Formats: sequence, C-alpha cells, structure tokens
Amino acid sequence: MSRFVVLKVLLGPLLKLLLRPRVEGLERIPASGPVILAGNHLTFIDSVILPLVCERQVFFIGKDEYVKGRSLKGRLMAWFFTAVGMIPVDRDGGRGGVAALMTGRRVLERGDMFGIYPEGTRSPDGRLYRGRTGIARLTLMTGAPVVPFAMIGTDRVQPGGRGLPRLGAGRRITVRFGDPLDFSRYEGMDRDRYVLRAVTDEVMTDVMRLSGQEYVDMYATKARAA
Repeated sequence: MSRFVVLKVLLGPLLKLLLRPRVEGLERIPASGPVILAGNHLTFIDSVILPLVCERQVFFIGKDEYVKGRSLKGRLMAWFFTAVGMIPVDRDGGRGGVAALMTGRRVLERGDMFGIYPEGTRSPDGRLYRGRTGIARLTLMTGAPVVPFAMIGTDRVQPGGRGLPRLGAGRRITVRFGDPLDFSRYEGMDRDRYVLRAVTDEVMTDVMRLSGQEYVDMYATKARAA
C-alpha cells in the first residue's frame, strides 16, 4: 500500500468531517493517462485538500525546504508532503522555473496527474491573477489535457495561508472541476509566445468561470510587491 493511499485512508474521513468539502465535477477528470490540473491558489491548504479529494494521485511542485527538516517534526512534515504528492524542487534562482517545468513534464510523460497553479503564487487578496505560460508549455510539450479547477472558500478557512484551519459555520469549502481542455490544435507550437499566452488565457478564463473570482490582468507577484 502506497503512502498516498495510507494518508488518504487516514485523513480522508477526517477532512470530510471537519471541513465538509463539496466536490463538483470530479467525474470530469480522465480515469487514466496524463492529466494537468490547473487552478487558482488561495491559501496553503489548497495543496492538501486537492490531492485528498481526487481519486487519482496528484503530483505537484513544492518548496524543498518543506522536506529538509531533521527534527522529528521535520521528518513528519517531509513524510506528509511527499505522501500527499509533493515533489520538492529548489525554485530559487534563475533555473527554478525550468526545474519545475521539467519535473512536471516527467510526471506527465509517465502517465500521471500533475497539479499546477498558473498564477505562480497564492493570491494576495482573493482575486484571480494573470497566469504564467508554463501551463501552456506543459500541455503543448506532452499533449496532456488540462482540467481546470477552482478552490472556493479555502481562504476563509485559512486566512493568509498561515496557522491552523479555522472550522465552523460559513467556512465550507468547494472544489469544482471543469471540462478537460484539449490544445492538440497547437501541437509543435510550444515556443510561440502568442500561442502560449492564448492557451494560458483560455485556461485562466475557465478557472475564473469556475471560481467566480474577479480577474486582474497582472501577475500576482507584482501585486504582492506593490
């Protein structure tokens, strides 16, 4: 039995009891083959909730600092994050983006699911920001369909992405999946910046429709720095 299955057996019922997540459109995720899950990012627990509500394991990129601890707490955190599907990558420096892209490509080429937040970071204010084109390069390089998703209400459960989740009335979470997007019409055009932007914007339009968020046509990192 894999660590992911163990974790899901242990935490799945607890998640349903405490957070009562409503999951919509789960049947839209293909049952086999490479799939990219692309959605909004409101708070830290998005990356915990998403894998636990999916029937297939989701792999995603995470900061390597999450698995470097040598204390008992650090080792437990490392076990948890790798069990839930996180692949640690050093994203600092100029090659961090390339490493993340190549990691995602390897996951997809072996036929697994890869989760990505095209905004590149958590939303600073609950709005949906411009997507980065790594998502477009991944789907065009691998041919994997993109299933857009929306996390709704997670920022009310864990405001600011820090601390323990806040439970109680009015804080119910919804995870909503959209129809798979096929970009095979752009095959071989993964270096065309206009195509990359068009594909990314199409994905983000679906995420916006699913989430109901206000869209801001600027990068979230720029908004954070302002």
